[in-house]
Amino acid sequence: MTLDWSFHELRGERVTLDLLRPDDLDDLAAMQGDPEVCRYLLYEVRSREKVAEILERDAAATRLAAKGDYLQPAIRSASGEFLGTMYFELHSVEDRTAEIGWILTPRAQGHGYATEAARLLLALAFDELGLHRVYAELDPRNTGSVRICERLGMRHEGHFVEQMWLKGEWTDTGHYAVLEREWQAARDAAAR
Repeated sequence: MTLDWSFHELRGERVTLDLLRPDDLDDLAAMQGDPEVCRYLLYEVRSREKVAEILERDAAATRLAAKGDYLQPAIRSASGEFLGTMYFELHSVEDRTAEIGWILTPRAQGHGYATEAARLLLALAFDELGLHRVYAELDPRNTGSVRICERLGMRHEGHFVEQMWLKGEWTDTGHYAVLEREWQAARDAAAR
């Protein structure tokens, strides 16, 4: 496993993942301040001030070397338009495991941008970092994220009923994952 990885821009056909910048504040605040965007997230709608604090913190997250290290890069279109953010956290060095997630602006949803951005991070995880397993946890009512997991070839591993008290209600958690060998088999099959 190759760790002590420092962030560099990741380019796909239609999207690029790069570090958050101070000029992303307006777009990030609009996204994280939107009740529909935050509906299935672990946090409530955020104020502009709170988003500014988080932007500063997340823009500095540029390295993966130890448990708990994370990246929160911006998803940008080919023209540089802010589309959302990805989340990638190293959960175990010994077990070579990480968590992945995504948040998109409403105008970017439904166009395959999150799937393409997630594929870039999965390629990094398996092909460059040598991870064994990447998983996603989500609210199963978030059908858009469920479909992304399925398109990525992630297996539905579990449905935890009323796992947490969140935003005034008991909520379920869906768990999806893909292994390095599954990722490689799907990539090899697509190349044939």
